[in-house]
Amino acid sequence: MRLSIIVAIAANGAIGKDNGLIYRLPNDLKRFKTLTTGHTIIMGRRTFESLPKGALPNRRNIVLSRSEREFEGAERYGSLTEALSHCQEDDEVFIIGGASVYEEALPIADRLCLTFIHDTPSDADVFFPDIDLSEWLETACESHEHDERHAVDYSFVDYERKASPQD
Repeated sequence: MRLSIIVAIAANGAIGKDNGLIYRLPNDLKRFKTLTTGHTIIMGRRTFESLPKGALPNRRNIVLSRSEREFEGAERYGSLTEALSHCQEDDEVFIIGGASVYEEALPIADRLCLTFIHDTPSDADVFFPDIDLSEWLETACESHEHDERHAVDYSFVDYERKASPQD
């Protein structure tokens, strides 16, 4: 299984405000859809509840929640470990939020698919955990300047975890 984290991060590490995205970047949303379609996505309950139309189509949706409630169009597991144990060896699994799920997944992730937003929001209430970039190898970088559809400059940057010395 390949475990990837996908997230848009502002210059100060901000990723959300009031259970929503801080920035609306159409190209970032298009990239998210392209990368995750046909794969498994794992998210926390609040992230699922923030999706405007519920479960995302053409993806296996998994919600992490300790409650027994049902999430229409999604499977529910009580922990990330339990959810991952129900994924196939050849699956590509994307962690799509929120902050606590990112924090739990970061030490075991194989790949980071980041959108770095070259701006600092005036207010945010959710932040991505610190990334030790010495553990990662940059494999792709594509920079974009703001335009009529994107209010800020941003970059798509992908990283693969470096092999540890014992590998």
